[in-house]
Amino acid sequence: MQPSSFFRRARHAAVLALLGAAWQVHAAQTINIGVQPATQPIYIAKSAGLLAPLEAKYDVKFELRSFSYGAPENQAMAAGEIELASAGMGPAVVAAARLPAKLLGITILEQTALFVPKDSPVRSIADLKGKRVAYPGEGSQQYPLLLKALQDAGMKPGDIELFKTSGSQVSTLVEQGSADAGITWDPHISRALAGGKTRVLLKAENILPLKSGHYVGNGFYGRTAFIEAHPDLVRDLMGAIIQAIDLINSDPEKAIAMWSKEIGFPPEVIRYSMQQGISVYDTDIVPDEKTLSAYSGFLKQAGILEPGDTPKLAPEFATQALAAHKP
Repeated sequence: MQPSSFFRRARHAAVLALLGAAWQVHAAQTINIGVQPATQPIYIAKSAGLLAPLEAKYDVKFELRSFSYGAPENQAMAAGEIELASAGMGPAVVAAARLPAKLLGITILEQTALFVPKDSPVRSIADLKGKRVAYPGEGSQQYPLLLKALQDAGMKPGDIELFKTSGSQVSTLVEQGSADAGITWDPHISRALAGGKTRVLLKAENILPLKSGHYVGNGFYGRTAFIEAHPDLVRDLMGAIIQAIDLINSDPEKAIAMWSKEIGFPPEVIRYSMQQGISVYDTDIVPDEKTLSAYSGFLKQAGILEPGDTPKLAPEFATQALAAHKP
């Protein structure tokens, strides 16, 4: 073989190798995960570098796509725009019941509270009669919690003036005195409480304790086809979330700094949430049948789920990840 021919072939082979490597890089699958600007553990998993090893192991790229609340997040999943999602337990269970999706984990406990202005004369649910209460809509999990709180106090929805607004605006309305009370999710609650202008009237754990004496606040779920196609990845991702929760509990200040950077909330707001137990984190994220059956019944009573709706659970991934977890 002539030297020039040898070098041409070698150069050609090198070019093909580079093209092949480039194709492999671009062939990495992008996995879209729906999130919300809240203290969700998936943000800590990302910020702490717990997702990077999974990206390398499975040749994927995780993209966190932010949504303001659960309904558009579920619409995106229905359209196939996201494979996995972290959202309030209400939207998570609705997705698991009505979409080709399964609930993978319960990632936050509590996360909801009913609150009033600090100087309000309202001291009990009964005192809300005739008062204006801001809430984030009938499709939210906060709505049935409010209904149950009223029911437990012997009241009906008509006994109060319901004012629908976005979850982020609920706290603003209560702070300004435009609403006599409000119910929303964290960290919007903690932002109002940390400002010193509001106080908690009733926490979710006092309305509906479901797991370890707490309300179930946030769920992690995914499209069934994706889960079935990538079982090992899903198991390892649940493991990363469990590790993130362990970090939250063992080094809260580090987690607070990470969340503040990721979602843009002041550290003192997130710190208040954790110190006051507005949001609670437990590494046992397994979605057990008993808890979800009780929660589904609660949503059915509120009309959010139909009588025949049954959420599909996939607890095996969190169970396996928890068994392998070393604090």
